[in-house]
Amino acid sequence: QVQLVESGGGLVQPGGSLRLSCVASGSIITINAMGWYRQAPGKERELVATITSGGSTNYADSVKGRFTISGDIAKKMLYLQMNSLKPEDTAVYHCNAKARVPLTRLSDYWGQGTQVTVSS
Repeated sequence: QVQLVESGGGLVQPGGSLRLSCVASGSIITINAMGWYRQAPGKERELVATITSGGSTNYADSVKGRFTISGDIAKKMLYLQMNSLKPEDTAVYHCNAKARVPLTRLSDYWGQGTQVTVSS
């Protein structure tokens, strides 16, 4: 299976910055893409940003210009630089990987999440 471990969350004031990290491990044959999703209380999980093994990125409109996704998928590392944070960015941020392990098809794997709270 695939294990994803996030770190870097915390409490920050509006306008501040945080950098999230995610490390993948396990019997991974290949990772096609990785991404960050978030879930605020009472809301559904939503896409924040994704990056493919070829380096193509995609962002939610709400974070464009403020967040930057990066990483080395071959090394199973993913980052999210979050600048100009707003209270509405408060959520649990989950790392996702679209990966293959032996004897399975390409599947989605999720980390436990890291809490980001933006408040004065």
